[in-house]
Amino acid sequence: MTENHSHNISPHNISPHIAILGAGGWGTALAVMLAKSGRNVCLWARRPEAAWQLREDRRNPDYLGDIVIPDGVVITSSLTEALAHSLFALITLPSAAIPELLPQLPRAMKPNWGIVLCAKGLAADGSRLSLAAQDLGFARVGVLSGPNHAEEVALRLPAATVVASSSAEFAQQVQGLLLTSSFRVYTSSDVVGVELGGVLKNVVALAAGILDGLGAGDNAKAALITRGLLEMSRYLEAQGAETDTVYGLSGLGDLVATCTSPHSRNRAAGEALARGNDPSQGAKVVEGIRTATLLDAWATLRGFDLPIVSAVASILRGECSAREALEGVMDRPAKSE
Repeated sequence: MTENHSHNISPHNISPHIAILGAGGWGTALAVMLAKSGRNVCLWARRPEAAWQLREDRRNPDYLGDIVIPDGVVITSSLTEALAHSLFALITLPSAAIPELLPQLPRAMKPNWGIVLCAKGLAADGSRLSLAAQDLGFARVGVLSGPNHAEEVALRLPAATVVASSSAEFAQQVQGLLLTSSFRVYTSSDVVGVELGGVLKNVVALAAGILDGLGAGDNAKAALITRGLLEMSRYLEAQGAETDTVYGLSGLGDLVATCTSPHSRNRAAGEALARGNDPSQGAKVVEGIRTATLLDAWATLRGFDLPIVSAVASILRGECSAREALEGVMDRPAKSE
């Protein structure tokens, strides 16, 4: 199938627009929400055939199949075209794909151009994706994180998020262009805390799904969320995050939403895992599966205690069953809270 770009950019989209790199669920949801709020949006898909199909159908059958993509959303598989009139790009690809994408971006095209990382995962060596971007020479880097299920954002149900950057000016620019009547955007200077809160909560959400699959009940889920928040707090502090960030939208807010919602891929994957099914089946990426292994390796190397992460990683490696992992956590030595 041949990609035809000639009809992609319409005259009303020549003004600065928001480039969204990644046409999965989150990228599609943001494109729909922002376009319906009057923003000029360009949605980039990695595969030409996928971009062509999205333009033809104005729907994304693999993600949010019931949502119509507004005609005003430009859809392309050309990075040059996607970025030609943008002030910054929202990168909504899964974390494993971002290091491959970053070197392809034409960094020198605009002096003040920037990127906003929206994935909740780590690079292959366990490092933060924002550090990888900075190492490649991106001067303006932000991270976007919060309790934002794509299914609800696309319907423009009320939601809030936070964008963090070392540049207050860039964070405010992103805030101004993303803020809508249904999507409230806060700013933060704590890039470490905002980025890593979204990373670890996916593993806790896997554990929450495991509890659901085992029928462990609401008491167990509440205890998990509480202890999971403490585990997140300790990990973020060890990484240099600000103390209070874990109690904000990118920490506690995202943790609660991901551990309890039927929309949560990580929670659903944990439930499948508890029932003996393969949690990685299907087109949708479950970030917590990859993250659990990376975080467990980080903790083991440093002798750092992350009991929930360790239990989930052990289950994923086939070293114990979900039931055995739960019993192991419950049998840990008694201690004060």
